[in-house]
Amino acid sequence: MADFVGRRRELKELREDIARTGLDTLSGRKARAPRARVLLVAGRPGSGRTALAEALVREIADDYPDGVLKVRLTDPTGEAVPTERAIRTLLEGLGRATPPGAAEDELGSALREALADRRAVLLVDDASDPHQVDALLPDTPDCLVVVTAEGPLTGIPDVRPCTLGGLDTPSAVSMLVHRIGDIRVANDPRAAEALAEECGGQPAALSLVGGWLAAHPKASVADVAKQLHDMPAGTSGPLARTFRLVYEALPQPAQRTLRLLPLAPAGLVDSHTASALAGCSVAAAQSILEDFAALGLVRSAHDGLFLLPGCLAPLLQALLEAKERPAEVQLARARMLERTVRLLLSCRLMAGESPDEAIGPVGGPQKLDGLPRALRFADRRAAVNWLDTRLPALTAAASLAVADGDLDTLARRFVAALAGALSEHRGTAGAAPELYGLHRLVLDVAERRDLHRERAAALLNLADLDAETGRTQEALERYRAALDAGRAANDPYAVGRAMESVGGAYQELDDWHRASDWFGRALSHALARGERADEVRLYGRLGNVHTYAGRYGEALRSWRAASAGYRRLADVPGQAKALSEMARIQEYAGRPEESLHTCREAVELARRAGDLRLQAALQVRLADTLDRLGDPAAARLHRSAADRLLGDDPAACEIRSGSD
Repeated sequence: MADFVGRRRELKELREDIARTGLDTLSGRKARAPRARVLLVAGRPGSGRTALAEALVREIADDYPDGVLKVRLTDPTGEAVPTERAIRTLLEGLGRATPPGAAEDELGSALREALADRRAVLLVDDASDPHQVDALLPDTPDCLVVVTAEGPLTGIPDVRPCTLGGLDTPSAVSMLVHRIGDIRVANDPRAAEALAEECGGQPAALSLVGGWLAAHPKASVADVAKQLHDMPAGTSGPLARTFRLVYEALPQPAQRTLRLLPLAPAGLVDSHTASALAGCSVAAAQSILEDFAALGLVRSAHDGLFLLPGCLAPLLQALLEAKERPAEVQLARARMLERTVRLLLSCRLMAGESPDEAIGPVGGPQKLDGLPRALRFADRRAAVNWLDTRLPALTAAASLAVADGDLDTLARRFVAALAGALSEHRGTAGAAPELYGLHRLVLDVAERRDLHRERAAALLNLADLDAETGRTQEALERYRAALDAGRAANDPYAVGRAMESVGGAYQELDDWHRASDWFGRALSHALARGERADEVRLYGRLGNVHTYAGRYGEALRSWRAASAGYRRLADVPGQAKALSEMARIQEYAGRPEESLHTCREAVELARRAGDLRLQAALQVRLADTLDRLGDPAAARLHRSAADRLLGDDPAACEIRSGSD
């Protein structure tokens, strides 16, 4: 970092502390289980604690070949980051999948396991709660954890904090030189020292005043020092005084844009966010943000993103409450959410494009024609990059919109748009951890507003994700709750889906009696509605459950009904698979001649359907049946036919149930 100066003594102390003997050893107490050494950089916001921690990590990076993992525990707006989200961030940095809906303890165990054989550095920024830090600590002394916080981490053993005050005067003056050059400082070095003292040696205050001086090349250092000294006594603290100096020099539109920035979720701002908040053009918002970055009011991040410094958030929040009416604040928040919904729609539509296909001035997907050019992405790659870089802000925006309570309609649209964009670009499985959180938000709104249909949908989605990750009991409870919500909403689709899912959960628990009972209820529901595709699927699921339970007669009746249903639907492959299941059950029931006849009928249907894989699998089944009937020569012929169809790949000859 160009602005990082001084702090050599602190850096030396921190480096020495890495290898220093632990406090437990020095005191003679029994040593705890080996854990990573924790270094704490403590200081008030604006003291440069993050810059010092990053400088330390850069110096020691070569000693930790497995790299640096970064996570922030407090948003710039002052909200604590949930521990679950922080752990997920670290696991994603390690390239580890995070199961959706996993509890904090499960995620913590996964993180410790992932770090057990690594030598890495964890940079934990802006910690406010020692329990959050404790949940992230690796159980290996080969890792190092560097934490920044405002005060001590009570409860974390073996931590000796490096407490920061202001920069010494030469370092503070050097920081001013970095910002404004050396000519004005050399012309009046005493004034530069006086200005450094007025700033209290605080890097954040020096950055602001340096940015202001760089933007006003005709202003002298002495004049600025005098302005700060003469400010009213009510303006407490060097940071507040320098912020007031910079703020009051801004044009009115820029002042209002700056006041509204605390509304940006997770403190992440881009030109679209600023444009929607302030009600100005995207180009004007981009220009304003670049000016703010030059002044030190925001920090340039990456890909057009700017980060609001946490030390300025309280000052901006006070201005927002004093200068803006609540109705105007709500309107700005609504504009921002609406703009983001349209960007998410554009992002989702780009999922259908090839990675290298650009949207020209007139061409592109028809559905994008109604969107302004500023809301379109150049190609799919640009859309994916936007979604990935903005995801922390997008998920924070969804949570804030739901928590607000006054924008529930817009919040529901926002969550739906975000879920759609994630599913299209990452796939349902890849986006499952984020989708789980979004479905919970939908459930919160639905329960608050008594929206039974939405509640049923959210519960079904959550239960599906629970079931996929092995939490079958939790899934069962949610499926039952979804059934109640579907009945309250008079939603036949939700009711039928919930009944079938309850049966599937009992099947997963090997409770065949309850599984068949619930599949039977779902089948009666589908028969009453005349949903033929659902009927056929449910006959198949009933057949499977009866087979597992050893009730072969009932299983055959179910699969015969399924076969008849597929025939009425003109679904030849489905009918062939149903007959193959019947042949399997007849073989289990000790009726090989019937199994042979049914299997030949299934082979003919598979041939008509052109399903080579199914044909080959059925040929293998025929061969096995003929072996049992004492005809090995015919069995060899059928195995040869299977080999000709799909080669010698045994996996190609596996018959799966039609309900899979």
